[in-house]
Amino acid sequence: MAGGFAITSQNGQYSGRITLFVVFSCMMAGMGGVIFGYDIGVSGGVTSMEPFLRRFFPIVYHKMKEDTRTSNYCKFDSQLLTSFTSSIYVSGLVTSFLASYITGTFERKPSIIAGSAAFLAGSALGGAAFNVYMLILGRLLLGVGVGFANQVRTLYSAE
Repeated sequence: MAGGFAITSQNGQYSGRITLFVVFSCMMAGMGGVIFGYDIGVSGGVTSMEPFLRRFFPIVYHKMKEDTRTSNYCKFDSQLLTSFTSSIYVSGLVTSFLASYITGTFERKPSIIAGSAAFLAGSALGGAAFNVYMLILGRLLLGVGVGFANQVRTLYSAE
């Protein structure tokens, strides 16, 4: 039979308070999922925008304009566009394993700083990109930031 315990006070009720620190800790724990979900939504919308496709993926753009009868999902068969989309997921997966070791060795604060710096660098590189390879490198750095955030936020949630 499983056992358990409860924290009680003198009168049998939990007497803990919700402090500002608790609220900020919960917000920090939730932000790891928010940045991942936000990036999924942004990249999905951006890859279907005509100015973006015309500048970075002209072959896909011309294919989309030539055939108006076929769904856009059937036209986006570019390996480079697929690399752009999936690079954040691959680097996030690999980084989450590495971030586990770094968090265990150096604790949370350096992990959060490293992930934030990588995410900031990836955002800056993606914003300043003038070719598709800069975009992919920026997405890889964003994935590093997301990998750190997703690994560290579970630590926050557990505490």
